[in-house]
Amino acid sequence: MPMIDSGRSEDLSPEAARPGSLGAWWRQGVRGALLLSPTWSGLQTTPLLVLCLVAAPHLVGVLAERLIISGPASFDSRALLMGWLVTLLLLWLCWLSVPRPRDPAAPSVAPNAVGLFSMMMAQEFVIGIVVWSICVPLLRNGWFTAEVLGKVGVWTLWGVLAAWPVMATVVLAWRAGAQRRLPRVWIALATAGVLGVGNWTQSFSFWRADRPLSQEESGPEPLALTQELMEAQPKLLAGQLKALEPQRRGVVDVYAITFAPYAPEDVFKRESQLVAEVMQQRFGSAGRTLQLVNHRDTARERPWATPLNLQRAIQRSAALMDKEEDVLFIHLTSHGARGGPLVASLWPVDIEPMTPMMLKAWLDEAGVRWSVVSVSACYSGSWIEPLAGEGMLVMTAADADHTSYGCGRHSPLTYFGRAMYDEQLRNTLSFEQAHVAAKAVIEQRERDVGKPDGFSNPQIRVGDKVREKLVQLEAQRAMALR
Repeated sequence: MPMIDSGRSEDLSPEAARPGSLGAWWRQGVRGALLLSPTWSGLQTTPLLVLCLVAAPHLVGVLAERLIISGPASFDSRALLMGWLVTLLLLWLCWLSVPRPRDPAAPSVAPNAVGLFSMMMAQEFVIGIVVWSICVPLLRNGWFTAEVLGKVGVWTLWGVLAAWPVMATVVLAWRAGAQRRLPRVWIALATAGVLGVGNWTQSFSFWRADRPLSQEESGPEPLALTQELMEAQPKLLAGQLKALEPQRRGVVDVYAITFAPYAPEDVFKRESQLVAEVMQQRFGSAGRTLQLVNHRDTARERPWATPLNLQRAIQRSAALMDKEEDVLFIHLTSHGARGGPLVASLWPVDIEPMTPMMLKAWLDEAGVRWSVVSVSACYSGSWIEPLAGEGMLVMTAADADHTSYGCGRHSPLTYFGRAMYDEQLRNTLSFEQAHVAAKAVIEQRERDVGKPDGFSNPQIRVGDKVREKLVQLEAQRAMALR
């Protein structure tokens, strides 16, 4: 039964048209895709034909998504329920644009809303074939990346392929709009908005790859919490605290503590090890360094990175130090949240997040006078104000409003850890100089990879009195390293 706005059968032209001719619609869809005015002569709508025109571009997308995945894949039928709001809104905009049937003698003007909507679907099918023909081989082979196409190439290609269907549909809606300019403008803007929002928010996928995740992809195995391990951990901490060497009179000794509380990702364990090694090699903290790490691989070698263990490590270091002479260095590395808390994870152990206020209280209680605190985490600039003081140097991987970078599962080191410790502090003994140089390096690297939320903007605050102490330490270590 033919479909028309009024519910009765009507041809879209006075000429007899072959019913259900999808080819005729798609030929005119090619013209629409090329931003040419389609010819409506010989076209008609039926319920089945409109259904086919609507389904065709969706079927192209389903097939293309399957071709992108190499190997077995499973179809997710829930995706069929998504994305229809955009289609319904387009149909409604067509009704607003062509609210009543027009003179069928005009071969270049859509006679009714159903005809205009059908033409939109026809040209969407044509454009979809071209776009997916380009994207499938690029995505399947991993070529749609900045390494292959360049950052400008990726954004240019993505922009063109995303803008083309929107532009073609807007042009079609403009040509079909009312004769007054203002209604045309509003219909065209509304059409662009509907398609733009639909493209931006579409996150569902019809297919999921069927393959087992590797150990690297699935993350490390959870900690096996045995009675032996529970009994060994307190002894491990006590033994390592007892093994810390006392200070040397007349020498600015550095006591170093690294704190890595997030077990699911190896990058923090690696950074803890790197920072400890740099402090020992460059600042003479060998015998006075303690690593607190949450990770299944180090559970029998390193005490856990819990707030209570950190507090005990600070107390023991302060007890061994000459508080007028020595410096306490603490490096914290984890994921960070707004406001400062460091994320802690060692499932099934429940661990409280670390906060800057907790650290400040423990340093004050222990009577530590000279300290350097390094925080490698997102939003770590939140640690500056709570810790700042005349005897404190505090430096962070980001400001209070931005994320840091390089803390993913596949990262060898965070951007801050790599630039600050693996690069700059191997060439200078000044924390301030190293931080300034590292900040410039991090900014360039984040630009190169296209960090989406802006420069992390590492921060540093140096108390006037601790600066003098660190200059003394720098001179002493320069002599020792000659």
